[in-house]
This record gives sequence, structure tokens and C-alpha cells, in this order.
Amino acid sequence: MTGRVHAWRRLPALAALPRCRRWTLGVSGTRAAPRRRRMDYQDAVCTLNTLQTNASALEQVRRERGHPEVQLQAMFGFLKRAGLTVEELDHLNIIHVTGTKGKGSTCAFTEQILRSYGFRTGFYSSPHLVQVRERIRVDGHPIGRDLFAKYFWEVYGRLDQTKDTHGGTMPAYFRFLTILAFHVFLQEKVDVAVIEVGLGGAYDCTNIIRKPWVCGISSLGIDHTSILGDTLEKIAWQKGGIFKPGVPAFTVKQQEAPMTVLQERAKDIGCPLSVCPELDQYQSSVSGPVRLGLAGLHQRSNASLALQLAHCWLQRRCSAEAAVASAEGSGGLCAAPAFEPSPRMLRGLAETEWQGRNQCLTRSSITYFLDGAHTTRSMQACVSWFSEAAAQREASATGSVVRVLLFNATGERDCVAMLKLLLPCHFDFAVFCPNITETIAACNADQQNFNVSVENMLTRCLDNQRSWRVLHGQEEEPAAELLIGSGGLPLVAERRSATLVFPCILSALQWITQGRDSVLSDPSKHVAPVKASVAAKGALLQEAANIHVLITGSLHLVGGALKHLEPSLAS
Repeated sequence: MTGRVHAWRRLPALAALPRCRRWTLGVSGTRAAPRRRRMDYQDAVCTLNTLQTNASALEQVRRERGHPEVQLQAMFGFLKRAGLTVEELDHLNIIHVTGTKGKGSTCAFTEQILRSYGFRTGFYSSPHLVQVRERIRVDGHPIGRDLFAKYFWEVYGRLDQTKDTHGGTMPAYFRFLTILAFHVFLQEKVDVAVIEVGLGGAYDCTNIIRKPWVCGISSLGIDHTSILGDTLEKIAWQKGGIFKPGVPAFTVKQQEAPMTVLQERAKDIGCPLSVCPELDQYQSSVSGPVRLGLAGLHQRSNASLALQLAHCWLQRRCSAEAAVASAEGSGGLCAAPAFEPSPRMLRGLAETEWQGRNQCLTRSSITYFLDGAHTTRSMQACVSWFSEAAAQREASATGSVVRVLLFNATGERDCVAMLKLLLPCHFDFAVFCPNITETIAACNADQQNFNVSVENMLTRCLDNQRSWRVLHGQEEEPAAELLIGSGGLPLVAERRSATLVFPCILSALQWITQGRDSVLSDPSKHVAPVKASVAAKGALLQEAANIHVLITGSLHLVGGALKHLEPSLAS
């Protein structure tokens, strides 16, 4: 593998790539804010990207991450410099949600339920799929480009003007967006703000929230171990850090050890903690079983948590007596009662949409299955969902079906474990590519990521290809060959195996679809030419009546794919 990494470095085409114009993801290096700001959306996003930590600096940050509580305290200083106070945040009527798996879906369910009651909602989540403004939503929609730019420059200007008196410091990317979200929700006068924790809980920058109205914890699992700890108990301790004295909290059923930790955290903090019932315990006299807008059995626990969060918020909002009763809780653990959901609650659950999670997109003879699963537990849920959804479509399909896996994973993910879980899906092809939208493109600021180097991404793809082969009993090292010519980027492929590594998402999608998807064949979309030997490998795809593509392993991969598959999302 080392020799192949060096080969990447030696390629003149790779060395000569302009940082912003050809690689739309994964570029590392020093950046500066634009000297002349036009104050429009793209300038705002490009300036926002200067707050990212580049790959080399990020490693140093990880080595020095020993005092997370100090970093959380620094958030209060940034908030003040931005012209906001924690007292103002107290008036946002916040629902604060953390967890390892399902916290985003839980927030989406909760927000939709409350919106069905007519409340003006704010929703802060991460990461974004196509455009950064997706992270900050008002009434279910990403804030508009003009509104994003307006509020961005208000907050950035205040921080920039005060940085010289604070050692030149500016908040990092996620911290800034968190402050921006609070500013937007206050300015837009939302009735309720649903806030998804970014990472962990206790020391996450969203935890400057002092007085949420209710808190929630979705399913816990092993993830971000270098930051949160390498056991479920340590992770549970971090997640329980969002509990606040007298503030009701709800959790889905957890394994015994982490549940004990959550119970102890709740008792120490003085937070009344309740465990959500199973979804089928909620009885409806109106419409029978509860119907969900999000597919997958794992969404049932998320929906139950959302029902409890919304119900509790509504009680506290509409009844001073209920608010006092909740505040008098002494902390500990109890079972949350299963109530009868109102018609508006049921409609909210049924109408919830959350792109990139258990999403099916059909175009002609091609069906894309998109799921941003990036942990072993979420991948188990993804495999269960895909197996059922694909089987249903194949049962009614006319002619042959070819299954293709498009996979990538980043950071410290256990790729081998996730790939092993995907084996029972019986893919005809396994295609790997980095989270780079396209290799020849204008700069797309929304999709830039400076936190991982190009070399790291490409190496990971090659490692994943080798792992897939090993899992199939093909342990010999694949013979790499340069398959993209004319000064383009390299494509590695094994001569005898149905595995391919492409340099970007667009080139991978175009090869998989073999010209069948007119959206991907748009003349404005350019990729480096592929050699005839690669085209020949697509014979099975050309002959198939139907192509089913599972895109998974990373929300960033799913977002990059959606950028091409749903161009309206980028407008």
C-alpha cells in the first residue's frame, strides 16, 4: 500500500491541481478570507470555510484535546463577542437532542410534529448534505441564500471586529454555525428551536444551552472513540452531559451498562429521566397503527422519542401546571407512559422527510438507495432496510437486476466491520470513491472540507477495496493500473474482480449508470475520460434491465451524490 501512496504523490496531474477549482472536497492548506467581500451567499460560505481546521492542524488539535471543558467555556466568550447572551438563549424554548444513532431523525420527527400544530420552528442539525444552509432551518426549510448571507455577515463581522483584542481568535467552523443558528432563531422569532448535538454532549458547543424545555437521547453506540471514549459507559456519560436540573429528559431503551450511567447522571444532576415505550404501545383510535414518513424499523424508536419530546414540550408550553410538575422532578429513571397521539402528531410522523437517510430515488431503470450510515449499528439498520426495500422492487421488476455498492467512509470508522455487514446484500459490483463531488469543476464552497487530506481519502478507498476483496476470500494484492488518461486522475481497478476505485463521486455514478441517467449525462458535468478497459467492465451493467445502487458509509458521500442526482438541492 505504501508504494501506491507514493505513486499518487508522483502524479503530475495531482500535484498541479488548483486547490479550489478542481477538488471540491478534501483540500488541505492555508486559507485566508476574501479580501474584497461582496457579502453574497458564496462569499459567505467561502469565508465560513476559512474557519475550518486544515488536515495537518487538525491532528495537532486532536493531540492537544485534553481539556474539553475549557473549549466549552470559550464558547461563552464567542457568543458574547457575537452580540448574544445565554439569557437570550433561555427564551428560545429549546429541545436538545443527542445520541449516537438516530438523533437527526428524532429531531426531524419532533420538528415536523410541532410544525403540524402551527408553531414556527427552528431546526439546527449537522452535517449538511449539499448546502451548508441546510443546517439551519426555519419552518422546515433551509434558510434562503440571501437570509443566510445577511445573518452570516452580521455575526462574522462582530467576531472579526473583536478578534484583535482576543488574541486573533475566531470560533471554529461548527462553533460559528452554532452561534449563527442561535442568532437566526432569535431574529426570526421561532416558537421552538430543535437543536441537535454535534458531538457527544457534555462538552459539545451546543451545551451552552442552560434551560432547554426538554432533552432527548437516541440510541447509543461506539463512535468518535478518540473524543468520547472507547466504551458505551464513557459515551453514555458524555451524552448525559446535556441533562439539566429539573428539566425532563427522555431516552430510548439502551443496553444495561450505558442505561445505568444515564440513570446515575440524571440522579446526580437532578434531571427526571424517562424511558420511552415501544411505538406499538401508542394506541390510536383514529387511524390504526402509527405510520412513519421515514423507512426502516430503527426509526420506530426515534419516532417514540420524538412523540415524548413533542408531547412534553406541548404540555410545558400550554400548561403552567405541567411545567411546574416537570421542574419538581428529583431526578432518576422511570417509564414514560404511552399516550394516545393526536391526529396532528400522527400527521407529523407520517409527513416527516429526512434526506439521505433510508431514501429511495428512482429514475428510469435505476433505483438509488441512499443512507448515510457510518457506524456498525447504523449499517446494520441500513442493510436491513436495503435488503427489504430492494427485494420488494426486484420482486416486481421486469428483467434482470444488477446490484452495485457505492461506498466510502472517513475518519476513524471501522470500515472492515461495516463492509462485512454489507456482504449478505450480494452486490455484483463494489465501487469506492472519496467524498469528492467531481474532479473537474468550478469551486463549490458548500462541499469543501479541509479537515482531511486528498491523499488520506484516496488511500482509504484503496484500503476499502482491498478489505472487500479479503472479505470475499481474494487475499492477494490487486494489480493497480492507471485507467484514466489525458492528464486526469488515477482510477485503480482489479483486473479480475468486480471492484473499482474512482477519483470522484460523479465519475463513479456515471460509470455505474452507463449513460442511463440523463441528469448525470448533462453536458455541463465533466469528468476525465475513462479508458476502454474500464468501459468494458460495465458490460453486465449495460445488459441489465435494472440497476440498484446502494450509496452508504458516509453522509458526505450521500450528500455529494445528491448534489448530482437532485440538482435542485444545489440551487
